[in-house]
Amino acid sequence: MQPFTWLARTHLLSAAGDALIAIALAGSLFFNLDPAAARPKVALYLLVTMAPFALVGPLIGPLVDRARGGRRSMIIGAGIVRAVLALMMVRHLNSLLLFPEAFGALVAGKTYHVAKSAVVPGLVREQRDLVEANSKLMLLSGLGGALAAGPGLLLSLISSRWVLVLASVVFVLMTFPAARLPRTAVRPSRSHPGEADDVPQVPQPGPAPRLDRPHSDPYSEPLGPRQRRPSDLYTGPWGDEGGDEPGGRPQPGLPAVPGPAPGATRRGGMLLAGSAMGVVRAITGFTLFLIAFWLRTDDAATWWFGFMFTASAIGQLVGAVAAPMLRRRIREEALLACTILLAALVSFYVATAPDRVSVLGLAMVIGLMSALGKLCFDAIVQRVEVPADHGRTFARFETRFQLMWVIGALVPVVTPNGILPLRAGVMLLGIAATVAAVLYLGGLWALARGRRPPSEVIATRVRTRIRRKN
Repeated sequence: MQPFTWLARTHLLSAAGDALIAIALAGSLFFNLDPAAARPKVALYLLVTMAPFALVGPLIGPLVDRARGGRRSMIIGAGIVRAVLALMMVRHLNSLLLFPEAFGALVAGKTYHVAKSAVVPGLVREQRDLVEANSKLMLLSGLGGALAAGPGLLLSLISSRWVLVLASVVFVLMTFPAARLPRTAVRPSRSHPGEADDVPQVPQPGPAPRLDRPHSDPYSEPLGPRQRRPSDLYTGPWGDEGGDEPGGRPQPGLPAVPGPAPGATRRGGMLLAGSAMGVVRAITGFTLFLIAFWLRTDDAATWWFGFMFTASAIGQLVGAVAAPMLRRRIREEALLACTILLAALVSFYVATAPDRVSVLGLAMVIGLMSALGKLCFDAIVQRVEVPADHGRTFARFETRFQLMWVIGALVPVVTPNGILPLRAGVMLLGIAATVAAVLYLGGLWALARGRRPPSEVIATRVRTRIRRKN
């Protein structure tokens, strides 16, 4: 059986376990937040959601990359920790001890996602398959949550404690397919003394040859822990493998396309994608709470809130299904920019005549943008970053993304509807998406020509003016 199949089964069970914990906690004091609660309480809840990421970023990320036994051990450990914490929450479901236990489950869950994202590149045959692999995992995540919803809701009618017991069992079952993932070990790299690399454990000194792929093409050779193909070092937003664009394979008889230093281009392109994805997460949080408070102010029925979340979930499902097909035509960078532009266009359209139906369409498009953006960004990092640093890179970016989500959500929470009505909020959303898309595309254009991205130029000028004033 292919190694990716074991990861897929692991992810399915992990998503099911997380869904069961969410169902169990829904009726507990952890989520016992009155829908009519004051805005300061909602703002405090948003700030609390940042706590797990404050630990995951500086501690868990490097641990995933440097732990003995590799990323597989971290995935297994995250499952065991969540299983134990779920059993502990059975006794403390109505106690204040539930909070630190739920916090630990959140940290373990984020640790699993960081390790999972770091494992994916080693389980696909070619880099163009990264988006498809991430898309399959996203679909399995939704499937796992849906499969767990039925038994979880039925057991919740008896007691939420039984839901937690089932969650613990699911997390234990998750460790069995996780144990079938390829073993990894951590050893120093000769090219970078003092650092560690995550490399396969094989009897021979070098990586084991891939028997299912030809070795006559240098692009089909397996990558070492700190190796990259030429297309990783210099890529334009519209180039692709097999073409003569800046990001594609060099064609025979054609001169090499000049570009900036490989390290600068690699880091710059990944940071640009991270900045764009940060705006996507901010837009997602902003839209969610803007629509929620607008519906509550408009005295909407409760089922309208369900419609909003359903529309967003449908958009994410469509994004996960469409991502592999779109990736066959354009690169991840161009796909990320196009999704942001689509969100901007729909926002400006909805701002002309906002009503409940058009707002549901906006929620669906934002869900689509969120799913496509996440898949594209993960593939960019998995393709560009060295394997030994996947864990810390994903942890660092996920911390920033959660911060951006909280910042975006706080804007409609702390701003009364009289100051920020729905029309103004949606217009602000379109402006933010437009600026993000322009800066991202401009940055890609600048990097492809060895120039500084516009966002970096603007930030430098702002810092210079602040220093002069001080």
